[in-house]
Amino acid sequence: MASKAPPSSTEKQRDFFNHLEAYLAKRDGVDKLLKISRYATKIILSSSALPESLPLTHRLKSFESSVGVSRKAFRLGKFIQDLNALRNSHFESSQQLLLALVAYGGEGFYYFIEQFIWLAKSGLIDKRHSNHLQKISAWAELIGYIGSISLKFRDLKRILEDEACLKASIEIAVTRGDKHREEEEKMKKLQTKKLMKKLSIVQDFADGFMAAADIRDGNGRLSGPHLISWAGLISALISTHKNWISC
Repeated sequence: MASKAPPSSTEKQRDFFNHLEAYLAKRDGVDKLLKISRYATKIILSSSALPESLPLTHRLKSFESSVGVSRKAFRLGKFIQDLNALRNSHFESSQQLLLALVAYGGEGFYYFIEQFIWLAKSGLIDKRHSNHLQKISAWAELIGYIGSISLKFRDLKRILEDEACLKASIEIAVTRGDKHREEEEKMKKLQTKKLMKKLSIVQDFADGFMAAADIRDGNGRLSGPHLISWAGLISALISTHKNWISC
């Protein structure tokens, strides 16, 4: 019997378990799975579906708190990626440079402060500083998302312009009876890119919404725990989808 040829790299990429292994090898992959489990738990707790006196309710609260601390540990050194993103970016205008400084600087500072919050919650630093650090962290996160959303809207505008030009090119090719398979492939890739950019904007809005609620200490009409939990879950699902596709 002839030996079976080893699977090609394309087949390996399509294999679910190989894909899952690659996904879980990334800290962002594990972090987003933890984020899903945390906010799904928070939704259950905030819905009042379980009585406070139930032992399961106390276990879920303990689980949610533990996962929250665990996620902060995954952010150790993560501010470096924002620093490198800023260093490796090419700016077409001073406005783009300013938005990048706001986006990457805000997010990078947020991740930097999160390291100290993790140390406070894990007991190495006096917990008296925790609330102050969390306030600084929330402000840095919100500022970062404002810059990120602005940059992504610029990118989306550029994608829409490219899409319009490509549509016009395809229409001309159809009118002339020319082949336009290559243009159609480019259009598919462009539409996928547009969808991912829109999802990324939705994710930033959801995360920014949560950061604003943290700044207000959960006070205000739009800071209810149930609403915030749903925003967190939506953000986690979008991020998981993005990371799954990219790996």
